[in-house]
Amino acid sequence: MASTEYTPGKYISSEKQDNGINIQSEHQVELRITFLSNDIVRIRYSTDGYFDDDFSYGVSAKFVADKVDVTISEYPDHIKIQSETLTVHLDKKDLKIAFISPQGHIICRDERGFHWEEHARYGGNIVKMGKVVQEGEHYYGMGDKTMHLNLRGRRVTNWAMDTYGFKKEEDPIYKAIPFYTAIHSGMAYGIFFDNTFKSFFDFGSERKLVTSFWAEGGEMNYYFINGPELLDVTRRYTRLTGVPDLPPLWSLGYHQSKWSYYPESKIMGIASKMRKNKIPCDALYLDIDYMDGFRCFTWDKTKFPDPAGMIAGLKEQGFKTVVILDPGIKIDKDYEVFQDGLQKDYFCRRADGIHLKGNVWPGDCYFPDFTNPKVRKWWAQLVKEMVEATGIDGVWNDMNEPALLETEGKTFPDDVRHDFDGHSCSHRKAHNIYGTQMVRATLKGMRKQNEAKRPLIITRAAYAGTQRYAATWTGDNIASWEHLWIATMQCQRLAVTGYSFAGADVGGFIDHPSSELFIRWIQLGVFQPFFRNHSSGDHGEQEPWAFGEEALIIIRKFIELRYQLLPYLYTAFYKYITEFTPILQPISVFDQHDSDTLYRGDEFVVGDHLLVCPVLEPNAQRRFVYLPKGSWYNFWTDHLVLGGKEIDVAAPLDSVPLFVRAGAVIPMFPVMMYVGEKAIDQLTLHVYYGGENVYSYLYEDSGDGYDYTKGIFNTKTFRTQSSDTAFRLSLKVSGHFEPTYSSYKIIIHGLPFLPAKILLNDKAIDHRSVTINRQTLTIVAERISFLNIEILK
Repeated sequence: MASTEYTPGKYISSEKQDNGINIQSEHQVELRITFLSNDIVRIRYSTDGYFDDDFSYGVSAKFVADKVDVTISEYPDHIKIQSETLTVHLDKKDLKIAFISPQGHIICRDERGFHWEEHARYGGNIVKMGKVVQEGEHYYGMGDKTMHLNLRGRRVTNWAMDTYGFKKEEDPIYKAIPFYTAIHSGMAYGIFFDNTFKSFFDFGSERKLVTSFWAEGGEMNYYFINGPELLDVTRRYTRLTGVPDLPPLWSLGYHQSKWSYYPESKIMGIASKMRKNKIPCDALYLDIDYMDGFRCFTWDKTKFPDPAGMIAGLKEQGFKTVVILDPGIKIDKDYEVFQDGLQKDYFCRRADGIHLKGNVWPGDCYFPDFTNPKVRKWWAQLVKEMVEATGIDGVWNDMNEPALLETEGKTFPDDVRHDFDGHSCSHRKAHNIYGTQMVRATLKGMRKQNEAKRPLIITRAAYAGTQRYAATWTGDNIASWEHLWIATMQCQRLAVTGYSFAGADVGGFIDHPSSELFIRWIQLGVFQPFFRNHSSGDHGEQEPWAFGEEALIIIRKFIELRYQLLPYLYTAFYKYITEFTPILQPISVFDQHDSDTLYRGDEFVVGDHLLVCPVLEPNAQRRFVYLPKGSWYNFWTDHLVLGGKEIDVAAPLDSVPLFVRAGAVIPMFPVMMYVGEKAIDQLTLHVYYGGENVYSYLYEDSGDGYDYTKGIFNTKTFRTQSSDTAFRLSLKVSGHFEPTYSSYKIIIHGLPFLPAKILLNDKAIDHRSVTINRQTLTIVAERISFLNIEILK
């Protein structure tokens, strides 16, 4: 028997509310339209006239709606609800909505609009929304999907799934982030469908001119986020769903991991070999084999007789230690954690009251209900005690989709019950946020143990907002060229969906890469925010020295570049948490007004000024690169190229196409074996001639701890001005942090004329103190709070 679909019917009445309006329809539907800012509108439907408690794991508790001057105008056939920058047009005959720009252009409009059907098996409703695909519309976002950035013509599923060895176009995989961005006619917008049930998004796949999204339960509750720039949309979504604390600086270094490093002599040998080979590295990881029988919060004392001593020894060599924790708690009457959780009734139960039992690495396990605040507090205390006992610096939460082995569906049965922070529900509703609540608890435990240090938490599973608690990696990938391409797509996609602190397992987790593939992956990983080499040990060695001396020289060169770029990357993180700017920007986000960028996906901008063009095919010595509009310097050669076109670029194995925007200032550290190895006595500033007014920024603090929340940091603003006869660089410093360096080494690239006069803060510089090499000029200047350099022809 075919299911019956229902629609709201026609308008009956309305009632004005703060920042919006409530609408009642003939079929008992209530529609609530609320402006949270001039450019964020929440659209919420109830099918019976009553709304459930307003509760969300996705929206940040720190988000505070703006006071918006909303104007409501009622006409015989429609209602307009307006802010300064956006109009919501509601048709009275069917409650269909259109979002309209101040110029009167349709940004997005309903096709069928809201409709629903009753769920025959579980009760409740399958809630649906249909919208018109506008002419020339492109779609992006949706988390970690393994396809091309542009989603036009595709359908995707949001259901966190352990998908070992996933393939290109395979869906779903580990993350469920129900947010997409769209652009047409120069206007961008986004939609965040805040519904944790399994959901689906169709971007013109079933019907070419219809985009639709629906969920197998819950409310039709979405946020329309206006642009008009794609970058504005991502920033507003990120503000809504939240950002993490600043990460510790060491977490931006190179990390080495494997399934698994054991016994203790093995991990200490890896550490020694890293230093012997002069490979910068800040963190080593311990996978499940460090545990006693894979029991969480235990150590195998045969393999690791003195965990605290070992971790202290690693710290002396500059290594942080990160350990894995999975959610499964082994059923074992002699296992204290299991007995404690059982006694306190903290494990998930099924509908008839029995505990959920599932098979994972320890064997049969019970699973904490992380949606219960009491359970999160309990887990946090266990984490705290583990940190106190051993001194670990970070925790890696895996298998938290949640995943089960040898089980149909690979996860908990639908009838498992969850607390959902007092809004009890089945696993159908809680599944997609289970991993989020696990890392939330883990982070709380790490903070409880040492409030003076910033911890690192990483997660495999995620929903919208998980970025508040943890970095992420893209899961169990494969050592293949296809997966190198996938990694490029995934990290860009995650960045535009608010999740900037992300990376893929460098080299691939499954199988073994060739030396060429590993080098190319390192060259990509250097520019992804989370930079970890992780592999499955049964496929061979994957440490940097495993590919021969020639390869090691290239690998070391790029890891060293990562450490040189740390101040630039750290500044990008600061802009992410304060301005909600993604650390990686697809070139479609960087310049949406150049229509050629909308179709491209394998190039991206890091921070404000670096364009990265990874080599994604074997045996390549060159590759075509599309340069966005403007002038760009080849990082390696200083060759200046005018953008807005595709160019052919040399890409030998020891190089990757990398470009710097003209006018940029790129701060660099000296090479270090690990963050904090030595005090930095001089900061290098690479400055690139070009552009009338180009701004660059540098953020500085201690690199750890929370003094920055008390104002102990610096922000430095650089401005460059270039003409045919002069070049000017100015620096203004704001803040109270005292860095260790006392001078700047300023290297100016691309200067097209020989200087007749050089002024530093209006005083002439003796030319003998300036080094000139072709079109590059080097000046050393004292670190002061204001700096102005003029170079005159």
